[in-house]
Amino acid sequence: MRLREITEGMTSADKILLIALILLSASGFIFIKKAFPQGSDVGIEVNGKPVYRLPLNKDTTVRVIGASGDTIVEIKNRKVRIKESACPKQICIHNGWIDRGALICLPNKVVVSIGGEDRQDKTIDAITG
Repeated sequence: MRLREITEGMTSADKILLIALILLSASGFIFIKKAFPQGSDVGIEVNGKPVYRLPLNKDTTVRVIGASGDTIVEIKNRKVRIKESACPKQICIHNGWIDRGALICLPNKVVVSIGGEDRQDKTIDAITG
C-alpha cells in the first residue's frame, strides 16, 4: 500500500489526529525509558526470600535452587538473563536478556530483578491535597 492510498479518504482532522497519536506514542517510549532507569545491581529471590544481591557491572553466573530445581542466572555486559531453569515451559528463558525490570520463573518461584539502593528506597515523601 502506498501512503497516498492510505491518506486518500482522510480529512485534515483525521491526518492531524493520526500525527498526534504517533507523537503521543513516541513520547510514551521516551517517558518509559526515563521513568525506569537502569539499576546498579541484580536481586535474586527464591520463594519471596532474598538469596543474592550482585553488581550488574560484574559478569558472573549463579546457580539458584528453586522450588522445582536449579535455575542458572547469568549477568553479562550490564544485562541479566535466566540461562537455564527446571521449569516445564521455559518462558523465563525465552524472555532473554534484560537491562531493567524483572524476570520471573513462576513454577520455580525465582524472581530476578534489576534495581539499586536508590530505587528501592523510593517511597511517598509528601501528601498532596
